Amino acid sequence: MAGTLLACGYAALFLLLIRKLRFFQVPGLGNRAIGGLFLLKVAAGTALWAVYTYHYTDRSTADIFKFFDDGNVMFSALPDYPMDYLRMVTGIGNDAPRFDERYYSAMNNWYRRWDTGYYNDAHTMIRYSALVRIFSFGVYHVHTVFTAFLSLVGLVALYKTFIGFVPGLGRALACGLFLWPSVLFWGSAPIKEALLFFGLGLFLWQLFRRMDAPLPWHGWALLVLGLLVQLGLKSYVLACMVPGLAALWWCRRTNNRNPWLKYLAAHAAAAALVIAAPLLAPGLDVAAMVQQKQRDMLGVVAATHPGSFVPVDPMAPGLGGLIAELPHALYLTFLSPFNTWHLGAWGLLASLENLLLLAIIPLGAALAKPWRQVDMPLLLFCLAFCLLLGLLIGWTTPVVGALMRYRVPLLPFWSLACLLLIDPARTARCTKLLKP
Repeated sequence: MAGTLLACGYAALFLLLIRKLRFFQVPGLGNRAIGGLFLLKVAAGTALWAVYTYHYTDRSTADIFKFFDDGNVMFSALPDYPMDYLRMVTGIGNDAPRFDERYYSAMNNWYRRWDTGYYNDAHTMIRYSALVRIFSFGVYHVHTVFTAFLSLVGLVALYKTFIGFVPGLGRALACGLFLWPSVLFWGSAPIKEALLFFGLGLFLWQLFRRMDAPLPWHGWALLVLGLLVQLGLKSYVLACMVPGLAALWWCRRTNNRNPWLKYLAAHAAAAALVIAAPLLAPGLDVAAMVQQKQRDMLGVVAATHPGSFVPVDPMAPGLGGLIAELPHALYLTFLSPFNTWHLGAWGLLASLENLLLLAIIPLGAALAKPWRQVDMPLLLFCLAFCLLLGLLIGWTTPVVGALMRYRVPLLPFWSLACLLLIDPARTARCTKLLKP
């Protein structure tokens, strides 16, 4: 009971911040609506806790508990060895043998079972959990409340970034950012996806502001914070976005002329860099990293036998292996969730969400504005990011349950791409016709 009251107290504090802070004063969304979205996210995060508490009961395999439990181990240093705690949280001077003996050896997720040499993003989540532990007093639900609020901040920042590009469609944009089932569930619990939205939102909010005018110092601080959060969690999401951002910046600096050519040039340059990188440093072999990630996932499949596994052969080595698997990778990301409708409630929800994902394409086409009125550079940015991230997920993840979680970052941009096509006047006329 005391833990529930503590979590409710923090939720009330965050609701007060939503009401008072200028950041949450956005066109088309009142403070009450944003407060309602925050409570919905807390409820979704709590529902995920219930699923992994009462249905999937193996605590060692649930990310929502793995980082929480290891964060408690890190936090245990604070009372007696505060400098150890500070060094572990900051990552500065935490390489002495005593850290392994006292702390890291007691954690289950500090070291990877399969180490590919790539940054272990579990470290970021464990450190985050150890920081929130100062305020939570060991109550898990407080971590849900904190994370739901940070995720909300990121999604509100994305809304502020894009609302000017879809005038008259504020409610549709809010639904497309906040209300995807996967975004609600995976984007509200204390796991990587939720904090990724925090970093992604701050970064893009300030970057788009910088495209129009110089940033003040606090704008640069927010941009750098968002960038660091992404690098510490899922840097591959940022990598999939960089070519499109470069092309978008290029278009904005040249009055949006020839956007198709600029996007092709930017992505061709990125592909050339990926091909040349292993020649400069063997550790930068992107194809090898992707193929190792697929092998790691197949190893997990062999150990756990998930019901939503889609049979797939290991990729051939080198770039040829990636190219050969292009069609199947796109199938996995955008069509394979239809195969899970019969696998219980989660499988049915995945299929229904995927149906919505595809259904909004003809909806956008039916309500489309003339092509000359479409913000083509921004549309191409959204499509390029969704395609690249979708390919990367499809190459590495033959398990639909994991795939639905990994593709969460692309859903808001998929929504934005469809909304950029829509003519608000046509939607208004349709709304009038539907009224009794």
